[in-house]
Amino acid sequence: MTKGFLIAATNSGVGKTTTSMGLMAALRKRGKTVQGFKTGPDYIDPAYHAVISGRPSYNLDTYMMGTDAVVDQYVRASKGSDVSIVEGVMGLFDGMDSTEIAGAAHVAKTLDVPVFLVINVHGMSRSAAAILKGYAEFDPDVHIAGVILNKVGSPRHLELVKGALDGKIPIVGALPRNPDIAVPERYMGLHLPEEKDLDYSQLAAFIEENMDIDLMLQIAADYEKERERPEPAEIQTPAADIKIGIAREPSFCFHYPAMFDAFRQAGAELEFFSPTAGELPDVDGYYFASGYPEFHIKELSESPATKKLKDLAADGVPMFGEGAGLSYLCESYETEDGKFKMTGILPAESKITKKLQGLGYAEAKQISSEFGTENIRAHEFHYSLTEPAKDSKFAYEMLRGKGIADKKDGLHEYNVLAGYMQMHPGSFPIADFVEKCRVNKRK
Repeated sequence: MTKGFLIAATNSGVGKTTTSMGLMAALRKRGKTVQGFKTGPDYIDPAYHAVISGRPSYNLDTYMMGTDAVVDQYVRASKGSDVSIVEGVMGLFDGMDSTEIAGAAHVAKTLDVPVFLVINVHGMSRSAAAILKGYAEFDPDVHIAGVILNKVGSPRHLELVKGALDGKIPIVGALPRNPDIAVPERYMGLHLPEEKDLDYSQLAAFIEENMDIDLMLQIAADYEKERERPEPAEIQTPAADIKIGIAREPSFCFHYPAMFDAFRQAGAELEFFSPTAGELPDVDGYYFASGYPEFHIKELSESPATKKLKDLAADGVPMFGEGAGLSYLCESYETEDGKFKMTGILPAESKITKKLQGLGYAEAKQISSEFGTENIRAHEFHYSLTEPAKDSKFAYEMLRGKGIADKKDGLHEYNVLAGYMQMHPGSFPIADFVEKCRVNKRK
């Protein structure tokens, strides 16, 4: 089995993303095959992982997927790689609400992999020892195998921190402050990889110079020797008998690679297209994920694709949207630049706001068996509001989270379904959507 480890941190913003990306870049530069993973419902960090590693980076979320599926995804995706790197989320022990669920520690324990902890030592010396001791002893089932000291001010500062540590947990990295390698952020997270000209070779060189990568790999290899991993069941992917169009561009850019896998495993061939550019393939169904339509709203509104979709929906072609996809399938979308016509399929109006409107894990039950029988576990993260017409039809009743309105989500008209819940195939029945496309094709 591939050796692997998890990069965690004491809290958000201390350098775990930069460290994870840098390690992937450095190992790739060494000629290693690297498999990336991200803890939790994140889209952008895995996109960077994929660019650097040349392989899809998969999310590991114990809430949306369950622990067995997390292990299966890790083992399955790690095949053929030399090392697997899991990037944590928030602080090591931060999970859903006040629990460990879906946190980095929970994933580390579920996978049984060693953890390398990033500590921002800016403005401290001996206090770093207290932090490390607390994290190392908080949960004995989490194996902190090494510490990475970030934002080291000087060689003298490093010596002060080293002198305070007891040496039981090795220092595997000491990263000096370097603002040149930071990735800029905006309201929904990091900029997309294609929006930032980041020098990955510079990042790789920085990590290679300031981290003991060989020691980390040896620690991971020694740890893996004592583990027994379950062999994942073989998945038989049928020959594709339908086509599904996947909107893939900055307006609709938040995709889980596992979602693409699930579509294919249900018998669908995927065709990627750009609605903003006017593309609209002749397919049996369409999927519109979340993204940044507000940055391309005029072009999107005037696109021939936008104007054609309502007629296709009226003909029964299935469509599924989430987040930005919901706004796009509504009658209009209002931004700072005005109100713009969208597809007009769903009887609702959407608008972007400056205030965060929904963030966190969600759970919903189906109002009708047409949308499945098992509860959906998903994630919400949006700055927009959507106002549905009074007679709008909903698919889900929210047990956790906000949804669109009145604790309901999943507006639906014709064979079109869209909501604020951002779905993962770990609990969303992709096969049902594919079958709906298949049935429509046969008509």
